Amino acid sequence: MRDPYSLAVITASVRPDRIGPTVTRWFLRHLPRHTDAGVDHIDLAELDLSDDLAGGGDAERFTKGVDKADAFVIVTPEYNHGYPGPLKTAIDTPYEQWRAKPLGFVSYGGASGGLRAVEQLRNVFAELHVPTMRTSVLIPNVHDVFDDGELRDPGPVEAALAEMVRQLNWWAHTLAAARTDRPYDC
Repeated sequence: MRDPYSLAVITASVRPDRIGPTVTRWFLRHLPRHTDAGVDHIDLAELDLSDDLAGGGDAERFTKGVDKADAFVIVTPEYNHGYPGPLKTAIDTPYEQWRAKPLGFVSYGGASGGLRAVEQLRNVFAELHVPTMRTSVLIPNVHDVFDDGELRDPGPVEAALAEMVRQLNWWAHTLAAARTDRPYDC
């Protein structure tokens, strides 16, 4: 396995007034304390992915980014008890490139902190043979908890970040070695 492993961090919201980039920047600032992974940030708002999955636009570039990653973190909001439509398009654009690679979640929203979006995404990724980390980073009431890009009360959220990344590190190293030893073709 490559050491450090390759981690793709995907910002899922594409709305013009989104807070997703603030959440992603916070995560990326705190991530190096917990891993030596090489990070590739992918912002879905900067990609042209076809809703009909016909390819074209940035589909090939996005698929190559998923293919080269050993692990993923998706930074997602919860909209109406679900996740954003453009994230579903992004998930469905590649296919086998996701397989046997671990994924963690940083979610945000109202009182639930994006938990309902994460629960839906776990089912989608299970179908793609992607193990998801049990611990997620949930940021409730997101519009009230940031001050100049930092959390006002970081304790519980940073503890979840440390645990999620610890799990992700183990899975990324273990599955990369397993894919090298015995390619996953299920």
